[in-house]
Amino acid sequence: MRKITPCLWFDTRAEEAAAFYTSLFDRSVVTGKVRFTEAGPRADGDVMMVTFDLLGEEYLALNGGPEFTFTPAVSFFVSCRTAEELDRLWGELSRGGTVLMELGAYPFSPRFGWLNDRYGLSWQLSLTGSDTAISPYFLFVGAQHGKAEEAIRTWTALFEGSDIEQVDHHGPDGGETEGTLRHGRFTLAGQRFMAMDSGLPHKFTFTHGISFYVSCANQKEIDHLWSAFSDGGTIEECGWVLDRWGVAWQVVPGVLRDLLGDGTSARARKVMAAVMKMKKLDIAALEKAAR
Repeated sequence: MRKITPCLWFDTRAEEAAAFYTSLFDRSVVTGKVRFTEAGPRADGDVMMVTFDLLGEEYLALNGGPEFTFTPAVSFFVSCRTAEELDRLWGELSRGGTVLMELGAYPFSPRFGWLNDRYGLSWQLSLTGSDTAISPYFLFVGAQHGKAEEAIRTWTALFEGSDIEQVDHHGPDGGETEGTLRHGRFTLAGQRFMAMDSGLPHKFTFTHGISFYVSCANQKEIDHLWSAFSDGGTIEECGWVLDRWGVAWQVVPGVLRDLLGDGTSARARKVMAAVMKMKKLDIAALEKAAR
């Protein structure tokens, strides 16, 4: 399991979306499902979460309800080896979706396009000639404009095995605020991410629609990350916290998945009931509930 796993918030279509996404990429498969218990907000037995792999990397699809939707503030950047592969993905992802940047040649890529798919999830496809890979991409706009580099440096300092690989800034003649981040590439716990600033009048920002599920080894790690993310941020329930830039994180003990199983056992019901009463998750209390 990855240290940081993107979590996609759906209303009722998590299973459908996971099946669609896994049909598009090699080494992709649905790996499991967790169901709501009587402690949850949905009907007992309904699918709460689907786990799936894309290109061998894990993702979560959550049936969280209608409260939140995706925005282009977090997109998924797909590096494509060939134009044929890019065009195939574009054809599938654009069907029923909305084009944000037309597929074509740009100064930064010989073939690139940006779209929202049929579920509203945002994808950037770029011909790079390198092995196909997917990276979450943060777009800092509105009140967060100009803060992308600060966020990158804060996040990379939090996780072991992290590094800033590239930082390019806007110049005086690019139509953007000079000195803000034009493009940044970085890793968190060995996983690839990208980010940029945009001063254009975008009418969106970060939401709970895409959060990042952090699997923690012990309570000390939970306490450390919770403190860091909540500094200037917003504490929420069930292990959720928004950092100072509004990015949503789920700070969760790694043992939680074992305790929940598929959500159908009596033990899982007790554990979920305990989770629903917590803000920062307490491993000892969860294990006590399981016993």
